Amino acid sequence: MTQDTDTTGGTRFLEVEGGRIAYDDSGGDGPLIVTIPGMGDLRSEYRHLSPRLRQAGFRVVTMDVRGFGETSATWNDYSARAVGGDALALVKHLGAGKAVILGNSFAAGSALWAARDAPDRVRGVVLLGPIVRDGPISPTTMLAFQVGFAGPWRTEFWAAYWDALFPTRKPDDHDAYRAQLVANLGEPGRMDALLAMLGLSKAETATIVSQSHVPALVVMGSLDPDFDDPAAEANWLAGQIGAESLIIEGAGHYPHAEMPEQVAPKLHTFVRALSG
Repeated sequence: MTQDTDTTGGTRFLEVEGGRIAYDDSGGDGPLIVTIPGMGDLRSEYRHLSPRLRQAGFRVVTMDVRGFGETSATWNDYSARAVGGDALALVKHLGAGKAVILGNSFAAGSALWAARDAPDRVRGVVLLGPIVRDGPISPTTMLAFQVGFAGPWRTEFWAAYWDALFPTRKPDDHDAYRAQLVANLGEPGRMDALLAMLGLSKAETATIVSQSHVPALVVMGSLDPDFDDPAAEANWLAGQIGAESLIIEGAGHYPHAEMPEQVAPKLHTFVRALSG
């Protein structure tokens, strides 16, 4: 059972089993787009892309992932599938028909799970810097993460890692947004949620990739530090799901934040084609 509440600040909350999901809604009667940020991030990750989508006539709904932002911090399940289920609950609650779901990083897997579990609610998916399978981790990287998360400096360690995911052009408000991320991770339970997510294997998500049959768009930054060969990963995933792919030259793990002016036009075309 779900229940929707509103706050004076514009944030809305949807009560679902185990907690509540925070989201905002641009309103309107245009095609529905639901955006999901990556782990450890906030729904305002889409702050530079969403205005472009709204101006194009889309209804944009942006949610905070389990554990972060204004969504409940503590859950018994932080998996990509569980987050996809939250997105589906939101789509159903809005009653605006099928949605195109955007997912960044691990949440690209959430978009795929949502499409698999309820294709009647998902018109298509857009996978931004998608991490949908486990990759090799070097001993050096493993050691760095073990040390980085071992002490009271863990929040700043994560923020420094996050900084490195913007290799070419940080948004003008990057420092202010970084401060929001650090403050959010300092709230009770949120670092625990991040550590829980980091410990999850993506093997289950990898098993459903080839089962995806909804229209899809893969967007990858050519310099995404999370991949040894970002273009090869994008091509592999696009081939698996029969998707279009878009490589943003010079962008990192957040092409929609780093170079939204290049991502938005392709999204317009993709979503409009699905909406007839």
